[in-house]
Amino acid sequence: MPQLRGLRIRLVVAFALVAGLTAAVTGALTFREARTGVLQQSQDAVITQLRTQADRLAPGLVVPPRPAELRQFALGLAATQPAGNWRVMVTYGDLIVTSEAGDRFAELTPALRAAVDSSRATVFQRVRTRGHTSLVVGMSVTFADGATDSGLHVFLTVPQTTEQAYVDALVTATERATVPALVLAVLLALLAARGVLRPVRALRTATRSIAEGRLDTRLAVDGSDELADLSHTFNEAAAALEESVAELRGMEARARRFAADVSHELRTPLAAMSAVTDVLDEDAARLDPDTATAVRLISEETVKLARLVDDLMEISRFDAGAAALHLDEIDLAESLRRTLAARGWTDLVDAELPPPDALRGRVDPRRLDVVVANLVGNALRHGARPVVLRLTEAGRPTAERLAVIEVRDSGPGIPDTVLPHVFERFYKSDAARTRTEGSGLGLAITAENVRVHGGTVRAANRAGGGAVFTVELPLRNEQLSRAQADASARGGGR
Repeated sequence: MPQLRGLRIRLVVAFALVAGLTAAVTGALTFREARTGVLQQSQDAVITQLRTQADRLAPGLVVPPRPAELRQFALGLAATQPAGNWRVMVTYGDLIVTSEAGDRFAELTPALRAAVDSSRATVFQRVRTRGHTSLVVGMSVTFADGATDSGLHVFLTVPQTTEQAYVDALVTATERATVPALVLAVLLALLAARGVLRPVRALRTATRSIAEGRLDTRLAVDGSDELADLSHTFNEAAAALEESVAELRGMEARARRFAADVSHELRTPLAAMSAVTDVLDEDAARLDPDTATAVRLISEETVKLARLVDDLMEISRFDAGAAALHLDEIDLAESLRRTLAARGWTDLVDAELPPPDALRGRVDPRRLDVVVANLVGNALRHGARPVVLRLTEAGRPTAERLAVIEVRDSGPGIPDTVLPHVFERFYKSDAARTRTEGSGLGLAITAENVRVHGGTVRAANRAGGGAVFTVELPLRNEQLSRAQADASARGGGR
């Protein structure tokens, strides 16, 4: 169906309709004029012959005429046409004779007869009876002076067989001329459509190429018509887009490099600061209360800063394509239990995990730990208990095996305006909230870790209240290897 609405089809149909309408109108006008000419010529010839013959034979009549004389007059008029297809009726008062005995002259209408009785003018009418058209002529016979009515009325019926044949031939010729006209119109439409659609197809191909990232695509500009102007405008837009994207990519690369450099440079002083704060924390109990409070605040902020620097370094590795997977065959349920135990969340989280060794897969244990820790920590900080961690397997035996990890909380859920942005870096749903407990990168790092595994992560709200985060990790080695290769290629070919 989309092809039937294409520009080529519309051009061909438009040309065909215009050609068909033109041929029909031209044929109709030509047919009408030709038909009128044929019939007019035939009619004039018949009336002239009838008037000439009547004027020649009328002086020999005695008025009032006898029936025999009147019949001879009718036969003389009918003999005007050698083909013998004239039928004549002559009337004088109530006396009526015909050139053919017993002819009832069914073609003669009362209106035509009344017109002849009331006027000396020659009248005519075309009458169609039994599928045949005939010309009926009526006239009054005058005396030699041409002004006095003799009382004789002559009626003539002539079949229009020859004229009808001419008309039928005209119809046939018109029909035969219409078909070649339509064929020629379609051929012209195809040629025109080809000329119009060639630059349109080139524009479509170039647009797709731009959409696929080949920003150096340009169109060849030929001619000076509207399509050439469109191609020129496309080239200008493509050049401007290429320049803008190159500038944005440069800015993005510089920003990433800056974040990576800053994070790297901060690690050394932070390590020293952390060592000092550890010593101060040990001696905080022996310090005065104000000093102890300041020491603890410095220690807490140093820990937060160190976590932020670590997260920035992790994001920088993803951006640089240096986030390599170190796969290992592990018990996924046992890995999740260790994540909860290492952070003291065993009593805070309801774990719905399969039995030991029931679900094993090749994953990166460290990255899986980061994914689960970020999601559970996010649920504990921003949601409400009970928080549920659930691990299941999805997929049919003959299809892809998936490990499905769900983290559900019982909090207020995620606003609908925030849901599309929860995995963005440093996204804050409240612009006035400038301080957060985390770095603002936890969910972004989670999404990157899931992506390098070839999996997916999504956030939603539960019908009963609370948020739910769902992670799906493929467990097939081939897919994991491809995901790692794709991640490296996207990050810079490493």
